[in-house]
This record gives sequence, structure tokens and C-alpha cells, in this order.
Amino acid sequence: MSAKHWRRISALGALILLLAACAGSEQPTEAPPAGETPTTEPAAPAEKKVATFIFTQEFDTLNPYYTNVWFSQITHQLWDVWAWQFDDTNAAHPVMLTEMPTVENGGIAEEGKVLTLQLRDDLTWSDGEPLTARDFVFTYEMIVDPNNAVSTAYPYDTEVASVEAPDDRTVVITFNAPFIPWASAMWQGLLPEHVLRPVYEAEGTLDSAEWNHAPTVGAGPFVFAEWESGSYARFVANEDYWLGRPKLDEVFIRFVPDDASQINALVAGDGDLGTFIAYSDAHTLEVAGVDIYRSRSGFNEGWFFYLGEDGHPALKDVRVRQALAMGFDRASVVEDLLLGLTKPAATYWDNTPYADPAIEPWPYDPLAAATLLDDAGWIDSDGDGTRDKDGVELVLTYGTITRGVSQDTQAVAQQQLAEIGVGLELINYDSDLFIASYGQNGPAATGELDIMQYSDTTNYPDPDIDYWLCEQIPSPDHPDGSNWTALCDEELQGLFEQEISQPDTAERQQIFYDISRKIYQEVIWLGLWQDPDMFGINERLTDVRIGGATPLFNIAEWDLQS
Repeated sequence: MSAKHWRRISALGALILLLAACAGSEQPTEAPPAGETPTTEPAAPAEKKVATFIFTQEFDTLNPYYTNVWFSQITHQLWDVWAWQFDDTNAAHPVMLTEMPTVENGGIAEEGKVLTLQLRDDLTWSDGEPLTARDFVFTYEMIVDPNNAVSTAYPYDTEVASVEAPDDRTVVITFNAPFIPWASAMWQGLLPEHVLRPVYEAEGTLDSAEWNHAPTVGAGPFVFAEWESGSYARFVANEDYWLGRPKLDEVFIRFVPDDASQINALVAGDGDLGTFIAYSDAHTLEVAGVDIYRSRSGFNEGWFFYLGEDGHPALKDVRVRQALAMGFDRASVVEDLLLGLTKPAATYWDNTPYADPAIEPWPYDPLAAATLLDDAGWIDSDGDGTRDKDGVELVLTYGTITRGVSQDTQAVAQQQLAEIGVGLELINYDSDLFIASYGQNGPAATGELDIMQYSDTTNYPDPDIDYWLCEQIPSPDHPDGSNWTALCDEELQGLFEQEISQPDTAERQQIFYDISRKIYQEVIWLGLWQDPDMFGINERLTDVRIGGATPLFNIAEWDLQS
């Protein structure tokens, strides 16, 4: 027997002797009158387990199909879970389904053209109403309805022929052709038909639905409670969640104005979770005892170029875009602004199996960049320090969000590109405005900017993306188009059409290598740095796992130490 076990038994024996001695010395108490029971003091109510999240950006909306804001999307696992979610290994697991569809179980049929979802029989909305296959059909109808200014209707509008509900527990999706990336591209939140159909029938649209900002009916382990704009939002435990009540009683989200406010809150212990952590702040948090979780989610920071007919004529010349790539030292940005904690991104698919390892980031070579601009006919004819051609100055509007590292990157690019005769007009926006859709008059979506800098990913963990598809160019008739670059390239279009229907993983990987090489060589997108999600977690928050596609996938299991 170990000494540890012996000490435990010895202490137990001493306690028994002490209790016996106390019992022998006590005076007998008077029995309660006949018919009455002894009274005891009521137990003090247990302290609520409230986890505080610190967000540096506020929601724009909570309707999952009206937002491009990551800080809105990250809340889905709280109150409006996806039909299936992805764990921290990027494996899909069913949430609303009895099992993931496969060829073997009959869920995938007709060579991938038909997808059948079998729903659990205990699904309910948070108000107790049954959640059925009809909610899937309604969600589909609302996404593709042109009267609803959703952020994007892809792939429902172009790839889906129909969504049907033969019964309450069965959803049948028929595609126009085999659509391989369905698991990463569909059913990222549901709309409650019993709440929103009356709104749609009365107004002809969901654009102004109160539910968009106050979704008091949801389908997740927590329920929306309130949102005080500019201050906070609250989500409380769903007592009747079909997978079991969450361990936390409440998630309180506090909105703060900048990174410094978030770091101060985490270091002081006033926040349990922070996210969108800057590389420059990671060391400070780790020294303070805050754990840093790095989640590979396919995000890469980069430049998107507006290549529409009404855009700046210089950007239509591939030589000019190549000159921009070689005239901007992105490696120094990574080293100086990001402390060397990441590296420049070479392709849009960096940190995924679909990134061509043979592609290296464009080198910094201002002499070669200047030569390319000369060859393209952009010279400084009037001696003002900026190149021009046919009376047009080579001055590009360059927009990004108001975050410190983004603005610092702008300043470095402006200085370096000025040395080769390229002017940059720097513009900054609040994030919700910057990435607002065409229908919401977002400056990036409507072609107001020549260069748009932001971090984004694919339909992760699948590599598919709709950003460069011809049919996704937004317009007044197609306000939910996601191709804000306005590029329609037949070769690129054909490659994307091949990859979505290619079931062989190795062959599909090769197609993405071809896509990556074209985008790289023609500088259709220019990578700045690899940008994995970074979360700061205080030690009192336990059982935390962070996923890439669905970061809070196991939020119902999170707990707080007292």
C-alpha cells in the first residue's frame, strides 16, 4: 500500500473518532411537535457559469445567410448549429442527422447527383416547435429567392436542381451534376419556417425581419437572449437541446473597440476567450498564462484585385499585377509586423492538401518590377513621381479594415510601391461595412476599390470556392454574387467546373494545382501571409477544443472552473 493511500485511510479514521466524540458530548435536542418535519436552511443557489467572450468586431446580422462577417458566423455553433459540423481534425460529424450520407448507406446516389439526409426524430427549435425537413426546404427557398439580399446563394442557385421533403425526417437534394464539395458548402445554419414564413408572406422578403437581429428562436445548445449594439450580446443555455443541455449557463460576448482592449481584458481575467488574436499579442498573452490555440482553417491574408471593365486600366495588364507582386516585400511585413510567427502565403490554398508545393511566393525584386511597368507602357511622363499612361495616373485605391496590422501593411506597401512609381490611395473601413455584399452597397463588392485586402478561406475544409466564377459576378439583377473581382476567365471557369464534379481526390488535387498556378502566374490573387485562427483561452475555461471550419463545435461540453 502506498503512503498516499495510507494517509487517506488514517485521516478517515481520525474523522470517525472525532465525530463519535462530538456525538457523545452533545446534549439531546428537543424533538419537533408531532406531525411536523424538521426544517433546514435552503441551499444557496449555485452561481451561474457565465463564460465571457471578447470580440473586437461586432455582428452585422445574426441571420447566417445575410453575413460575411466572421464574428457573426462564429456564433452559429452557439445558437443555430449546422446540420453537421467539423471537429478539430476537420472530420465531419452529424448534428441534425442520424449519420453522414455515404454511397454505402444510400445517402449519396446517382453518381453524386442525389443526396439524401435522414434527420433525427428528436429535433426541435428552442421554442419547442419540431424542426423538420420542411425547414430545410424553406431555407433553400429563401436563399435562392432574388427578393432576399443574402450574402451569397452559392451553391444553391447554380448547382442545386431541387430540395424536397418527402416526409418530416427526409431531405432530398438533387444536383444539376455531381457536386463533390456539398459537405463544406451547404446547410450552414437553418431558418425556422414557422417564424419566418409569415414575415416573408407579409413583406415579400426577409431583409428587414426582426429575427435577423434578434433570433430568439434557434437550433443550438444556447438561445439568443439579447444584443445591445456597441456593447454586448448574450446567449443562454437551451434547456431542451436534443444533444443535452450545455454545461455553461450563459455565453456573454463583450464587444471592444480594438486589439489592445481585448488583450487587456484577457490578461486581467475579465475575459475567458478572445479571438482574432494578432501575432504581435500572442507572446503577451502566453506570459500572462493565457493559452493560445492555433486553428488551421485555410485562412490566408491577401490582395484581391478588381478586374472589371470599369476598373483601373493598369490592373487589366498581367505585367502590372506581376510588378505589384515583386514591388512589395511581403516577407519583411511578416518579419517586422507579424514577428516572423507565420510566413508569406504563396497560394489561396496554403495549409491545405490542395496547395501546390512547387509554388513559392513572388520574390521582392523592385528592379524587375520597374522593368515590367516600363514594358507595359506605364512611365512617369510628367515627372511627378507616379507613372502614367494615356493620361491616366497609376494610382490605385487600396482598401482594408481599420485593424492596426492591416493599416500598417497598407503603409509599408504604399512606401515600397512608391519607389517604383505606383501610387496607393489608402482607405479603411469598419469590417462589417468593408465586406458587406453588393446588395448592401459594400465598397469591395461594388467595385469601389482597386485592391481589397482581407483574410479569407475556401468552403473549408473543402478547397472549393466561388470567388472567380463568371456567374458569381454581382450586379443589380444578381446582388448576392460573390465574385467581387469581376473576373470572368474561361480557362479558370473550366477548371473550377471540373473540380466540383471530380470524385477522385488525387485527380481533384491536380486540378487545384492547375488553378493555383494560373492564379499565381497571372497574379489574380496575391498572398500576403498565412493566417490561421488564433484564440486566447483563459485557464478557467475547460474542455475546449477549437475546430477549423466550425470553431465552437463542442461548445456544449465547455465548462468553467470556480
